[in-house]
Amino acid sequence: MSKLAETLRKRRPLIGLGCYTYDPVFVDLMARLGFDAVWIEMEHCHITYAQAADLCRIASGLGLLTMIRIPDCRRENVLKAAECGPDMIDLPMANSPEVVEEFVRHSRYPPAGLRGFFGASRAVDYGLGPSFGETQQRINEQMCLIAQIETTAAVSRADEICAVPGLDAVFIGPGDLSTSLGVCGQINHPSVIEAIERVIQIARRRNKHVAMATPPKSATHWSRQGVDLLFVGSNVSCLKNGAIAVLAEISPLGLKSADQVPGDEAPVLEAEVPADRG
Repeated sequence: MSKLAETLRKRRPLIGLGCYTYDPVFVDLMARLGFDAVWIEMEHCHITYAQAADLCRIASGLGLLTMIRIPDCRRENVLKAAECGPDMIDLPMANSPEVVEEFVRHSRYPPAGLRGFFGASRAVDYGLGPSFGETQQRINEQMCLIAQIETTAAVSRADEICAVPGLDAVFIGPGDLSTSLGVCGQINHPSVIEAIERVIQIARRRNKHVAMATPPKSATHWSRQGVDLLFVGSNVSCLKNGAIAVLAEISPLGLKSADQVPGDEAPVLEAEVPADRG
């Protein structure tokens, strides 16, 4: 059983935030505030694999689940992320079952896949275990593999994607999905909502967990629709919103008021969604 599935047996939904820079203080704060998971962003942002491994160490030590979003399914990217020892790996733009099959093949040790043998990483406890074979099979069981569905092509093949052996979950990206549907940034557009609901239904029918990025105000709705893991912001959005709140409080001093700050009409996640595919 994956660590995600194990945690979901205790409570649901799980709530997380994204970490778009190397920010141990933010991860520490997340854990102290009671969040469940951290999304380590490596598709769009400049976090290195060494930094991702450090964030995994920090987050795991604080009791947070860890998810690394890799740039693509190339073997090098999958292996380096996997050796960081995350609880989840998310593949963006998973537009076909063939791409997802490649992702699984690189991620799972034999016989479930073709992941290469390496005995010196955090993922395998630096080779300290009694048996590499047992360690590899434990990793196969505990690491959750997630395919990100964020285009019309992926939605149209969602059932095939969810049927790929070794895949545990799907991640729905409303931002890119809105772009793919021709309503860029309109994540509450009826066509976007319809596509999201369709994917949730398919995933549930295939017994896959569902993750999603969403504005905080929509989290309750999507939880009721069956989403297990909700990412409701990031270190960047939290920093931005904090700065906007401070500016609003001191506006009588003659500085710009918060309503003059660009993007303030959607200060939490809506303005961020298209950029981070969530």
